[in-house]
Amino acid sequence: MSGALCCTITHGAMTPIDVVKTRIQIDPAYKKLNIFSGTRYVIATEGPAALLTGFGPTAVGYLVQGGAKFAGYEYWKKKSVELVGSQEAAVKYRTAIYLGSASIAEFFADILLTPLEATRIRLVSNRNYATGLVSGFTRLAREGGIRELYAGFLPIICKQIPYAIGQFTVNEYCHEIAFRSMSEETRRSLSSTDKFALQLGSGIIAGFAAAILSHPADTLLSQINKGHGPTGSMPSRLAALAREAGFRGLFAGLGPRMIMTAGLVSGQFLMYGAIKEALGAPPGLEIHKESSAVI
Repeated sequence: MSGALCCTITHGAMTPIDVVKTRIQIDPAYKKLNIFSGTRYVIATEGPAALLTGFGPTAVGYLVQGGAKFAGYEYWKKKSVELVGSQEAAVKYRTAIYLGSASIAEFFADILLTPLEATRIRLVSNRNYATGLVSGFTRLAREGGIRELYAGFLPIICKQIPYAIGQFTVNEYCHEIAFRSMSEETRRSLSSTDKFALQLGSGIIAGFAAAILSHPADTLLSQINKGHGPTGSMPSRLAALAREAGFRGLFAGLGPRMIMTAGLVSGQFLMYGAIKEALGAPPGLEIHKESSAVI
């Protein structure tokens, strides 16, 4: 529940930025615009309400995806520690545990997310596609069936798995680096403000990493759901679109997305911890080097 709530709240709040980012990626009229000029252009041409396009599938999609991802990461991290046999071995292989746990959790979460993400991108990229989540999802399912609902599954896991790796692994290492610089006494006496600052800073850095690692696939996902690219298998379509876009094109809209992702990831970790604490949920397992405590 904590993961579901933190993801749906943060992603829902970032809908206006995501609308502008997606337009920059797929609409030629936005190619030379940044997040600020793009926002002004959307308001001037379509009105303020256009910035909330796709809010429904975003909120619902990340409600189910967030719950599966955060719970899955905690579950697979715990199972990995059990698999290697000891806390000492877990610390030694912690990077592999972080990478594997994030990847497996994200893969299963994306099975739930993909149809709703496809609906969202159709709504954002085609102003006249549908009036909202239900009508958009129904039209996409009726006209394209399972094939179209999951047309973006390969690019979405290529996007979301690097995103999850950046989000969880970099956040873990930011905390580890910070804790290594403290004495045990200092760490135990951290104030609420200190803990907040640490979580916020770690989340922002992890958000930047997640955005950079996942952005090329995010661009290709937008193109696929827009219907761009040649016919054929998904790998061949992705390769053709990547060649057409080039390095610069694959990173179009990265600036707005870094801003959005830094806010998303930091907000998610802050809310995730607060909601777990409020619900009395057990703390997550920590396997940082030179530490065996829980956080």
